[in-house]
Amino acid sequence: MITDIDLDVSEKEQKYLATIRGIRARNFGNNIPFLIISDKLPEGQVYREFPDGHIELQSVFSIDANFESKTIKTLSPAEANQVLTEHRLF
Repeated sequence: MITDIDLDVSEKEQKYLATIRGIRARNFGNNIPFLIISDKLPEGQVYREFPDGHIELQSVFSIDANFESKTIKTLSPAEANQVLTEHRLF
């Protein structure tokens, strides 16, 4: 049985996903990469998706007050699709 609370959570999740997808599209429209933070990655690692479609696994760290990143690897197309699917970015 679906309750009003379940519907409310589902509605909020859909609004959240629409907002995230909108930010992603805006970034790509401005030729800016999109940061994907995953709880499946070790602390300090993120995915960075680029407008051309490739995704890099990166290590993010701070030096004084500045944040820097270093590419660990570029994901294969299959790995990239898996990340996008897991985060519901399609």
